[in-house]
Amino acid sequence: MTTLEFTLRLFTALVAGMLIGFERQWQHKAAGLRTNTLVSAGAALFVLLSINLTQQQGDVTRIIGQVVTGIGFLGAGIIFKEGFSVHGLTTAATVWCSAAIGSFAAAGYFTDTLIGVIAIISVNSLLIPLDRWLSTRKEYTASNKKWMSGR
Repeated sequence: MTTLEFTLRLFTALVAGMLIGFERQWQHKAAGLRTNTLVSAGAALFVLLSINLTQQQGDVTRIIGQVVTGIGFLGAGIIFKEGFSVHGLTTAATVWCSAAIGSFAAAGYFTDTLIGVIAIISVNSLLIPLDRWLSTRKEYTASNKKWMSGR
């Protein structure tokens, strides 16, 4: 891999992570611009290292598998429980997705990287109203005669 190709792939991962992180920062989430950019870049660097090391022989997917495991630990640190509420699941999932996006960019799948970024930002942005509506709806009970889903 040439230095130019390495730089292009890393730069793509950085920009993709920044786009995802910007949306998270815009929503005032804990893991925002810098976190998602660094996760995407870090995943890309590990994948690029793996690609460079395994050009002659070896399995590039071994390091990618370890990236997924490492990001899982990072995500677990983002999630916390407060009483009956669990916070940080979406942020942890977004960080996990940022690592995948960095991996795509590092592998040279630029169109797939763009499609993934659009999908992640769309889920995090466009589903907010539906998520709020589902979280605040009333349940149907005999006493208040309101609809409860699932019964």
